[in-house]
Amino acid sequence: MADLVVIAYDSEQRAAEVRAELLKMAGEYLVDIEDAAIAIHKQNGKVKLQQIHDLTAAGAIGGSFWGVLIGLLVLHPLLGLVVGAGAGAAAGAFSDVGINDNFMKELGGKLTPGTSALFVLSSKMTSERVLERLKNSGGHVMQTSLSHEDEERLRKAIGDK
Repeated sequence: MADLVVIAYDSEQRAAEVRAELLKMAGEYLVDIEDAAIAIHKQNGKVKLQQIHDLTAAGAIGGSFWGVLIGLLVLHPLLGLVVGAGAGAAAGAFSDVGINDNFMKELGGKLTPGTSALFVLSSKMTSERVLERLKNSGGHVMQTSLSHEDEERLRKAIGDK
């Protein structure tokens, strides 16, 4: 079962630094991250999401491949490439994997303008080592699906009072 953790930060940069550290730990097999996104509450009141999965680009690449292949069959590979890339990009833009985008935008809208929140969906974690690496990273725990004990350990580790 995956756990969701949402931590608010005073800046977009700090959220990105913590996400980078978590992704580094994932490379060291300390945590399995299914999704890690940052919601930034802009000064104009809009919420911008920075995802780790760019589905639009992936869709365009996949669509290009299939478009060229089908285009070769009908003797118009360039047309197939253009149509396939466009269709794939559109499909990718309307797809959602991991944490629900609407949920992130809604919660991000509750932030103070100029701040951000890191959303992490993880399935396995070597908790002691991960918490040690996140020690005093700052932030405020907004929401989790962790047990009360694990949430309290996270709060203490990051310095959330």
